[in-house]
Amino acid sequence: MKNYYDDIIDLPRPKSEYPKMPLHDRAAQFSPFAALTGYEDEVEETARITDSRIELDEDKAAELNSKLRYIAENIYYLPKAEITYFIPDERKNGGRYVKVIGEVRLIEEYESAVIFKDGRKILIKDIYEINLIESEENV
Repeated sequence: MKNYYDDIIDLPRPKSEYPKMPLHDRAAQFSPFAALTGYEDEVEETARITDSRIELDEDKAAELNSKLRYIAENIYYLPKAEITYFIPDERKNGGRYVKVIGEVRLIEEYESAVIFKDGRKILIKDIYEINLIESEENV
């Protein structure tokens, strides 16, 4: 009995003129479909932790005012300070505390901000702590 494919059954497999696709790329064709686009980002954003703003007590506020007054009185000498301040988060309640070090160029009363020599601006209402740093010239 003659089979329909007898004439080709023993032939070698045909070779493609195109290079083989890498297995990694081939597997990507069959990866699961993400029906909920953005869901992973939302879960990640919800899990992101923010700090709460710390309210200053009277003693801490008086200490900050004293240091700001010192900086203002010595602004000509570009006093160097380490300032810890709060940056509110744009997407959720809370934020984070950041420390910067630099020479203070100006205390802007109209905007209530400390402006550094390099142009950075920190609102006074966001300042948590100021540490004055003695420069080598004053030591």
